[in-house]
Amino acid sequence: MTHLPHDRYCDEIDRQVQRFGAVLASGADLSATVPTCPDWTLEQLVRHVGEALRWVELLVRTRAGEDVPVAQVPGASGPEARADATALQAWLAQSGAAVVAALREAGPAAPVWSWSGDFTAGFWARRMTHELVVHHADAALAAGHPLGTVAADVAADAVDEWLQIVQFVQRTLPDRPTGELRLPGRSLHLHATDADPGLEAEWLIQLTEDGISWRRGHDRATVALRGPLTSVLLAFYRRIPPDAPGLEVLGDRELLDFWLERASFG
Repeated sequence: MTHLPHDRYCDEIDRQVQRFGAVLASGADLSATVPTCPDWTLEQLVRHVGEALRWVELLVRTRAGEDVPVAQVPGASGPEARADATALQAWLAQSGAAVVAALREAGPAAPVWSWSGDFTAGFWARRMTHELVVHHADAALAAGHPLGTVAADVAADAVDEWLQIVQFVQRTLPDRPTGELRLPGRSLHLHATDADPGLEAEWLIQLTEDGISWRRGHDRATVALRGPLTSVLLAFYRRIPPDAPGLEVLGDRELLDFWLERASFG
């Protein structure tokens, strides 16, 4: 599956960091629980995102050949505990600008360690784009803000990447819950109802004995999830329920729930 252009990912990282900043600038309660990540407050979510940005910036800038402990990443801890929103916003903006600069300088083919088997800066540009898209939704939910709409090309690519991650976890961590997603004869269909036809924002996911297989396109399946592309993406990432307004589940709802409970990073 073709990825988006490297500069497109860099542009989107910058945009998503700005959207995060807007949440912080709105006066949102930093102590509010993030409903989709209930172990975190909004402040902890922001710190998690900033730490990840700083870590990836160091990996890419130094062309790291192996993992680098976060404790060795300058500035990863962010402002002092219980810092105000202005300080957190400034730190997050600096973190985002630094990683975008490193990614643009490196280009997509530069060799960089990753956990995925794709040892390029391009992997990190794509991963951080979708990390930010999903965590911005978390921040918006914690602050009581509208979720907004994810650009169609980014949303569709995020679905692709999530399916590739599930495949990767099935191969490398067979004892994890993703290993249970081997149900020959069962399948899921995702159907974005608002995307440009040229984008082909539909997916068929088959739960084979050897692990999941998938392709873009329309087909019949055991269960289908239909609705606007952003909503389909966020439901697939368990940020909103599959029966949220605008979404429709057709067929075996239990199979969809089974998938959502087990599809994970590991």
